[in-house]
Amino acid sequence: MKHIIQCSVLVLVVVGLGLSMLSCGNKKSSMKEGTLSGNISVSGAFALYPLAVKWAEEFQKLHPDVQIDLSAGGAGKGMTDVLADVVDLGMVSREVYAPELEKGALPIAVAKDAVVITINAANPFVKELKKHGISREAATKIWITGEYTTWGDVLGTNDKTPIHVYTRSDACGAAETFALWMGKKQEDLGGTAVFGDPGLASAIQNDKLGIGLNNIGYAYDEKERTPNPGLLVCPVDGNSDGHIDADEYFYDTKDDFIAAVAADKYPSPPARDLYMVAHGVPTNPVVIAFLEFILSEGQQYNVPVGYIGLTEEKLEKGRIALKIK
Repeated sequence: MKHIIQCSVLVLVVVGLGLSMLSCGNKKSSMKEGTLSGNISVSGAFALYPLAVKWAEEFQKLHPDVQIDLSAGGAGKGMTDVLADVVDLGMVSREVYAPELEKGALPIAVAKDAVVITINAANPFVKELKKHGISREAATKIWITGEYTTWGDVLGTNDKTPIHVYTRSDACGAAETFALWMGKKQEDLGGTAVFGDPGLASAIQNDKLGIGLNNIGYAYDEKERTPNPGLLVCPVDGNSDGHIDADEYFYDTKDDFIAAVAADKYPSPPARDLYMVAHGVPTNPVVIAFLEFILSEGQQYNVPVGYIGLTEEKLEKGRIALKIK
């Protein structure tokens, strides 16, 4: 998925590994008569991509001489690209690992969202799942140990209807964060592996016995604010008591879910911070200006697009890391 903005023109192209061939070191920027101009390249997490598109659109309105090249290919790709200086910024939807920090990764928290469990809207056990939900222990037996192979196993009945488990094939923050909820890593997750958030959502939409995981931006329709056609978000039994209490059910609309995450009613993980990662403190004034915009005016777009804004403390931490006065 690639997004190029120039002179207020928006072009969206679906690509697998689309990236600008220009490295950060080859890109030039200039300040002429107070006008910011230059190029910014960004790649990485599907989770952050929709919000990054909005930020780029709004930044372009302020600085029409800036071109922003955005592509989504997973958090792992974003991190690899930025550390190799292939792009200016990597979108990363997980915590940054120590070895990456040692290589110069500079993570700047820019938003918050969550990974959810998705099922097909025509799943024959929707009523029971809404009543009982899925606990961390049940999720572990579905994705990690493989002990649960039927929907009866999940619901504690004798039903032998098979459960079709899906996960992500690409190195991504969503799967890593979801696995972390169970004390594991992405490579520990079992199931049919599908590339990308859109691909996994589509797989569940086409399999009434399927169960998977998605970022909220792909589980809910942006305009309608309800689950995407053919999908339902399965409640998480946070206290593992076998029942979804009134204060544990907030999945019918995107706005209800976002409010619940902001109020810490949803487990973290799989709720998590999202990052723009630079390779060291940026020196390109165009990149610095874009990050400064994200940490200030850009935050007003988080909730409308379907994300959670950050605390002023976290935003200030980002400014300090970037040496923004």
